Amino acid sequence: MIGHSGCGKSTLLNIIAGLEQPSAGGVVLSGREITGPGMDRMVVFQNFSLMPWMTVFDNIRLAVRAAHPDWSRRRVAEWVQRYVDMVGLTGAEAKRPAALSGGMRQRVGLARAFSTEPKVLLLDEPFAQIDALTRGVIQDELVRMWSASRNTVFMVTHDVDEAILLSDRIALMTKGPNARLAEIIPVKIPRPRTRAELIDDPEYLRLRNHILHFLVEAAQRPGAAEVEIAASTGRLPSMDT
Repeated sequence: MIGHSGCGKSTLLNIIAGLEQPSAGGVVLSGREITGPGMDRMVVFQNFSLMPWMTVFDNIRLAVRAAHPDWSRRRVAEWVQRYVDMVGLTGAEAKRPAALSGGMRQRVGLARAFSTEPKVLLLDEPFAQIDALTRGVIQDELVRMWSASRNTVFMVTHDVDEAILLSDRIALMTKGPNARLAEIIPVKIPRPRTRAELIDDPEYLRLRNHILHFLVEAAQRPGAAEVEIAASTGRLPSMDT
């Protein structure tokens, strides 16, 4: 999801996460309306949100134990190590967040989220505080982890190139304060995608120009084109679709 600051992207993500309540309508996941947080949804925030007194291993283990309280200690440990290895943090298991770089902290956040195998993974500008070179590496890791799990991922970003690289669909929000969902764009560029190949892809250039034009022009006009979401119920679309 892309839109100007203050249009409600993070608010919508928090509603899906069950951290905020909508003023009207609701969000449905697997046939049930979301009324609060749950292990079927995991959030990765841009501020890392790790337990500072816990090690890398323990931060991930905490989530795995919550998701699988019936698992043995050995099974939990093996599962945690699998995700530590997956994000390239082998050897850093005993380090605490203060000893990690921003990129390493966000790797822990991604590993913790994926390790619980949620139905929906919610990413609120997770790479905003990471330098460009590290961001590219972690984006590749995110795609690799997603390819193995095929979780539904809802991501908020300001980065148009990031959206095209990672997404199957891009949702555009009009500018606030009365923001609306203006358009959902399918990204038909075949996977796997690489930055080097995207630069010369005509579809990438078309999508990028379309989104930038929307952000610069259409989002500044009140009453810009909107899609009506389930008008008969006033609800947001199901997270299963």
